[in-house]
Parts: sequence; structure tokens; C-alpha cells
Amino acid sequence: MKTDKIFLVAELSANHNQDKNLALKTIKAAKDSGADAIKLQTYTPDCMTLDCEGDDFRIKGTLWEGKRLYDLYQEAMTPWEWHKELFDYAHQLGLVCFSSPFSKEGVDFLEKLGNPIYKVASFEIVDLELIAYIARLGKPMILSKGIATKEEIDEAIKICKEAGNSDVTLLQCTSSYPAPLQSANLSLIPQLKADFGVEVGLSDHTLGITAPIVAASLGARVIEKHFILERAQGGVDSAFSLEPNEFAQMAKVVREVEELLGIPTYELSEKSKEGRAFMRSLYVAKDIKKGEIIGLGSICSIRPGFGIAPKYLKEVLGKRASKDLCRGKALEFGDWEKI
Repeated sequence: MKTDKIFLVAELSANHNQDKNLALKTIKAAKDSGADAIKLQTYTPDCMTLDCEGDDFRIKGTLWEGKRLYDLYQEAMTPWEWHKELFDYAHQLGLVCFSSPFSKEGVDFLEKLGNPIYKVASFEIVDLELIAYIARLGKPMILSKGIATKEEIDEAIKICKEAGNSDVTLLQCTSSYPAPLQSANLSLIPQLKADFGVEVGLSDHTLGITAPIVAASLGARVIEKHFILERAQGGVDSAFSLEPNEFAQMAKVVREVEELLGIPTYELSEKSKEGRAFMRSLYVAKDIKKGEIIGLGSICSIRPGFGIAPKYLKEVLGKRASKDLCRGKALEFGDWEKI
């Protein structure tokens, strides 16, 4: 996904607590906080898991400890009947609105809404059939790496390309909620770009805004962060979501990082060109008459930089002055002649 600037995505996820008005307010706050896009998730519990009591279907080792998968997804899902209104409202605000589908039915539903970008969630990167189904649409795709192996990432990207879709952005993502800083492994971001030849970014579940800022400095072109009006409202994703003032601070610093990075070029900016006035150059250190031999004490390398470069000193020494040269004159080509 080619963008002129880093694409900042506010992830709504479950931070609506099944209240559509809260979802709409959150979208407005995301816009006001500097987001470029709002992202939804399009699923039902039945397309995610089984309504089953077995131990395999109970969550272990996360902040949702002991909860059944089915119950979590029932609580967290964004009702499909809200989608059109949320899309329309985001568009009115000038936000890009897109979603992560978790089934072919979800893809078909989103296509009817004109979904412009498709995000494949980290745990779905191994669902090659779903990825191929999305890739055939020819729209920009964002894949979260999550816990995928290098081989699994390679398979997913190959499936996209085989379907004729090379517009893929790969996000470094630690699928832990919240993710500890030591597991973020942000140094992988430039490596992902080198290894897979795609645009890269970060889907961040760490607390705070440090990770997105570092990611921006490492070449991330997409940064996704969960967004909530206030963590005190609770909800399944509240613990690792940014509030509006935090997201706004992140956006501000990321934009500053962009300015600091610029583009790789040896071309001098106008400000740098002005600074060249303080470089050293050759100046006449004492009056020299026309025809006089220019000696070492007659020319010096000093600031400012309006004369010719110091590297020409040896070429000047021992030559005759072609004109009267006054002390303090910036030396120019043509001020001497061969003997």
C-alpha cells in the first residue's frame, strides 16, 4: 500500500461495548486525534469458533483467562447491521474505513460496502484459502505477522501474488494482549521488507506510544493501534488501547519522525545551502599586486565559504596574480595565471 505518509490506523475492535453511539463517538475521536483510518472487524462467533464447552475452547494465559472463545467473540463482535452506518460516518469525516474479515461471507459483505483495504488478522495468516479469496479482489492487503513462521509468511505472500495481487503490506505484530516491550522485536521491521519485498508496518499491542514511534523510525508505513474513548469504560480490548490524547501525541511524534527522516538523498536543502556560507574557503590574507607571485602567507583557508575550495590552495601557490588582490577578497578562478 503506497502512501505519501505513514498510515495511522485506529483499531475500533471491541471498544464499542455493543453500543453503536459509542462506536460513532469513538470514530469521531479517532479523526480528531490524527488517525488516517478507522478499522473494524467483521465476524460472528460462529465463523470464528464452535459454541463448545470443551477445555480446548477456553482461553488460557491472557487477560481473558478462563473465558470461552465463543463468549469472547460474542462480546467483542461489531454487529454487521452497524457496518454501513459506521462506514458512511467515517467517510463523512474524511477517514478511511476498512475491516478485517474472518470468513468468505465477511468478505462478500464488505465488498457490498465498498471496503477499500483488507486486513488479515495475525491468527488468520495461515488461512490461505481466505487470503486467496481476498487477494483476487485486487485491493490493497495488510497482513499481520503475529506468531507466523517465516515459511508461513512466505506462503501467505505467495498466495497473494499468485492471485495477481502484489499490493501487500506486512505488519510486525506481537500477538499478546497486552504485549510486553521485550517481545516487540521491532528490529524485524526492516528485515521483513528485505526478506519479502513488501511494504512494512506495525500492529501494536504494547502499552504506550514508544513502539509506534520506534517503528516509524525503522521504516514502518502503516501503524495500527487499538483506540478507545477512555479505558475506564472497560471492554475486552480496553487494557491495551490508546485514549484520544495518547493517540494524538503518538500521531504528533510520528509526523515529527517523518520530517526528521526525510528521504535518502544527497541533495542539499535550501537551509543546508545557506549553511555552506560557514564552510572554509580560500581568501586573500594580504594585499597582492598584479604580477606578484602568490606565496603561502598571501592566501589562507578560513571561514566564510564564498571563495573557492581549500583543495585548490596548492594550485594557486607559486602563480602570478592576474590582477590586484585586496586583503579579505574571496579568491576566485581567474585571480592567478601561470608563470
